[in-house]
Amino acid sequence: MNQCWATFGYAPTYGDTMAETVEVLVPGGRATAGPPLGPALGPLGINVKAVVDDINKKTAEFNGMSVPVTVMVDDKKNVTLTVGIPPTTALVMKEAGVEKGSGTPNTQAVGNLPLEAVIRIAKMKMESMLSYDLKTAVKEVMGTCVSVGVTVEGKTAKQAIAAVNAGEWDDQLA
Repeated sequence: MNQCWATFGYAPTYGDTMAETVEVLVPGGRATAGPPLGPALGPLGINVKAVVDDINKKTAEFNGMSVPVTVMVDDKKNVTLTVGIPPTTALVMKEAGVEKGSGTPNTQAVGNLPLEAVIRIAKMKMESMLSYDLKTAVKEVMGTCVSVGVTVEGKTAKQAIAAVNAGEWDDQLA
């Protein structure tokens, strides 16, 4: 494969059709035809407004969060949308009801999450995590809580991870 083609997101092979892939982060439910979508999709000769409307419909549940979206356009101008799940930090901040993470996460907490919310986020992100089971996925989410400055069940995230390791919440993580 010619190295140049990989840079632009498509790799033609003889006999196959060429497809263009555009990957962007858009605000959930509020994407516009302006940058970054418009300039990337305009040259492809597709109806940008229809694509933006479709993206807004599919990302409406993530309102206010940045959502990764992949738009694939084949040579016949068929559009395929793939909507990802927002980053774990965005999900943690939304569940905790905070706009911004703590400037000093080790000393100042900006919010608190119940264990149920941490489990819900872990289940949402499970496919993209390195964890094999719910218990380790929950610990990964708690690790994100450390850097955002969010406590879990009133404990610092590090104390909550220690509680998971000690088996305090095994009945809920089964």
